Amino acid sequence: MSRITLFSAPKPFTDPHIAMIQRNAIKSWTLLSDVEIILLGEEAGLATAAQELGVKHIPNVKCNANGIPLISSMFQLARENSQSDLLCIINADMILMPDFVEAARRARILRDDFVLLSQRWDLDVTHPIEFTEGWESHLRSVVNGQGQLHRPAGSDFFLFPRSCYTDIPNFTIGRAGWDNWMIYKARKEKWPVIDCTPSVMIIHQSHDYSHLPGGKSHYDHPETNENIRLAGGQVNIRYTILDATHQLVNGKLTRPKMTSLRFMRKLELFLRTIFFFLPESTIENIARPKRWQKRFKKLFK
Repeated sequence: MSRITLFSAPKPFTDPHIAMIQRNAIKSWTLLSDVEIILLGEEAGLATAAQELGVKHIPNVKCNANGIPLISSMFQLARENSQSDLLCIINADMILMPDFVEAARRARILRDDFVLLSQRWDLDVTHPIEFTEGWESHLRSVVNGQGQLHRPAGSDFFLFPRSCYTDIPNFTIGRAGWDNWMIYKARKEKWPVIDCTPSVMIIHQSHDYSHLPGGKSHYDHPETNENIRLAGGQVNIRYTILDATHQLVNGKLTRPKMTSLRFMRKLELFLRTIFFFLPESTIENIARPKRWQKRFKKLFK
């Protein structure tokens, strides 16, 4: 029995660049020890790619009216088709290396219930990766020279014990809001939210949004509004990696150091708490620091 089950709903393999980066990512997963992989959905080319890469493919994921997989169904299928102690939903463009498995192992030793996440490194990848000897050290060198650490908003994977997240709403994959809710849910349940950025290099292969209707970002679609509604409103989708309760550093859990960003986030949460009785739109104007900045700029123009 594998320790970790990675599950994902890839995009169609019709766009050459998307197909290439997804194959890069999934291939990197297959090289990890103690890991099994489940690819979900009926997107074009997915069954063939799963067969080529030697991973499990489950087509019968439930979808919304537009044929987009529901995260609740993805979680259910992952539980039903694996016996792993740890489950991990992950985007199909993320390259993983052995430090990911080690971080998961350490987190499991240190905590019973938790969610593990991290910031990602963005990298333009234009060719298939040759997974020959030394590929990891070479890729790390490229990322250190050309990559960029993404801001702590959004997360491209969530790893957790199978006892957690048993009641996922019918969020739509590939749209905004659900990943923020995952952090909100963990904080609400008082599960440790462990940021492993200091210990793990997770690589996101950059891409455009041509695979989405109209080529618009995932923020600009009706399903995002539905995700926000299912999450319980704007307040529950403001959670980011800045809301992590712990960091994994050198195999140990520490409290995140206070930074200006974390301070402003704590202030925002405090303001939301004391002004809970106001309409949501009013709370948004009071609690969000970026809106203060815009007002100050207008005031002093």
